[in-house]
Amino acid sequence: MAIEIQGLHHISIHVENLAMSIEFYKKALGLVQLPRPEFAFEGAWFMLGAYQQLHLIEGRESTVNSDSRGNHFALQIKSIREAELHFKALGITHRAAKQRSDGIWQLFVKDPDGYFIELTELSDDY
Repeated sequence: MAIEIQGLHHISIHVENLAMSIEFYKKALGLVQLPRPEFAFEGAWFMLGAYQQLHLIEGRESTVNSDSRGNHFALQIKSIREAELHFKALGITHRAAKQRSDGIWQLFVKDPDGYFIELTELSDDY
């Protein structure tokens, strides 16, 4: 009997400063924070679209190994142009948007811990 995968539920990342990370994910990405069960460690949960979640876990002590061509996660967004304008208005450093050969737009931004986050606007053909 095979396992039937129904989708990705959440991504968890370790963060050094929970308050700073919460502010980034709310302000920079506009994520909605969710209630979180009581655990023996600090953290925060956010919605990613309709069904997926991002879980932040405080207490990162090791170096983050993240890059646009390595460990990162991608979020599908409606408008790359609006994202660029939003980041510029907030003074958030990001890589300029570029269009891939398949027509998909992407840009990268780093969170306070150095995790790369890809923002992707799908083409009409995707």
